[in-house]
Amino acid sequence: MSDRFFKELDLPQPEIELGIGSGPHGQQTGRMLIGIETAISEHRPDAVLVYGDTNSTLAGALAAAKMHVPIAHVEAGLRSFNRAMPEEVNRVVTDSLSSLLLCPSDSAANNLRREGITSGVHVVGDVMADVLAKFGGTANASAVLAGHGVTAGSYFVATIHRAENTDDESRLRAIVGALSTLPLPVLFPAHPRVKAALAAANLQPGSGMNVIEPLGYASMMAVVKHARAVLTDSGGLQKEAYWLGVPCVTLRGETEWVETVSAGWNTLTGADPIKIAAAVKAAPPSALPPLYGAGAAASIVALLEQLQS
Repeated sequence: MSDRFFKELDLPQPEIELGIGSGPHGQQTGRMLIGIETAISEHRPDAVLVYGDTNSTLAGALAAAKMHVPIAHVEAGLRSFNRAMPEEVNRVVTDSLSSLLLCPSDSAANNLRREGITSGVHVVGDVMADVLAKFGGTANASAVLAGHGVTAGSYFVATIHRAENTDDESRLRAIVGALSTLPLPVLFPAHPRVKAALAAANLQPGSGMNVIEPLGYASMMAVVKHARAVLTDSGGLQKEAYWLGVPCVTLRGETEWVETVSAGWNTLTGADPIKIAAAVKAAPPSALPPLYGAGAAASIVALLEQLQS
């Protein structure tokens, strides 16, 4: 999936590809640690920049900390306050090791202060806002929608990929059942994790769900922009739906992007079919206050230069 994003966003191919792949958390993180430690030893970077809350984020931070290389964490300070989520553990540990904590919002910075982290904290906005501003409108939306047999405002978009939903068969069945009975067609770009989970559970989505291959960035933004609502467990998609003015239904019990909920554009339903059905019927508020910066998170570069000096 990553190759498509490198191409669409005009990004150079990485100089180092660890080729770790998926696996149990400990095994995957351990293999990443070995690879990243080797890369740090060979290239002697001035700093290690880690992004988000994945196992690679944690592995990068741990390897750098053990080799006494400063760490800069993009998306620092986010909290769902649910330690059962592996992403939450990754965030907390990474923040505790970082020298430069690059927060997308004031609430993220406040989370760090409550944890006693005050040095190196900066509110820079969200890098994804920059990406959306530059590349979000590059697809031919009419062609993309026509290619999937939908028209603007007459369908939902759904994605599922988090372990709490894909690895729990009862939750997965509840969510797929709810999506299958929504009053409009559902475009369902299927992540490899959820494909495997559906097959393992012998679970067939209903006829109202159009299961499609994962979309490239621009095409995904096109279908999100013109959807009636988005139903997802993705953190990034919650923000993108908000910026595009599309209501979001988050298939989790909590979110780290709390501002979208406070603004009234994001509803937390978990896997409850009744809550999901009610959420897609609710009208969003008319106001769309600015969140997560104004598309100028490239200020991170200047902060990195200060870290090196």
